[in-house]
Amino acid sequence: MMITAQIEPTPIGPLSLLVRDGVLVAAGFTADPTAMFVRLPQDLQREGLEVVDDLGEVTRSVRAYLAGDLDALDTVPVEQPGTPTRKKLHEALREVKAGTTVSYAELAERAGMPKTAARAAGSACAQNLIAPFVPCHRVLPASGGFGGYYYGTHVKEWLLAHEAGR
Repeated sequence: MMITAQIEPTPIGPLSLLVRDGVLVAAGFTADPTAMFVRLPQDLQREGLEVVDDLGEVTRSVRAYLAGDLDALDTVPVEQPGTPTRKKLHEALREVKAGTTVSYAELAERAGMPKTAARAAGSACAQNLIAPFVPCHRVLPASGGFGGYYYGTHVKEWLLAHEAGR
């Protein structure tokens, strides 16, 4: 099975999308899909990478999201590696609706973990391979500000403004 990739233009820059057997395995704001590919587990990398023009439903979902259907990314199946704790946090992230934000402690609580697990929530966001489908951009520090974002704070700010209708 080959991993197929597409580079979709967005107002904030190119979004690389990587799909394996109809499931999104990586996505990120980069013009180079190999930058995402090398972050995948070795067993997936052995399958190889092919860049295509259109990924069908995944592409349509991104375009719908950018056109204002803020729930369009929610139905795309995703899968990424991680510990059971990280997987629970990523699942909880997918339940944070567009136009809303949570703190790291709130994310940990939503995942059924004690509030002291905010550090684990931050780590899960930092290791997220499927932005913006697993919307770590919707997590803000309780102390204020935007915090960090793998693709730059300007991308996080743009995504939040888009989802707020600005």
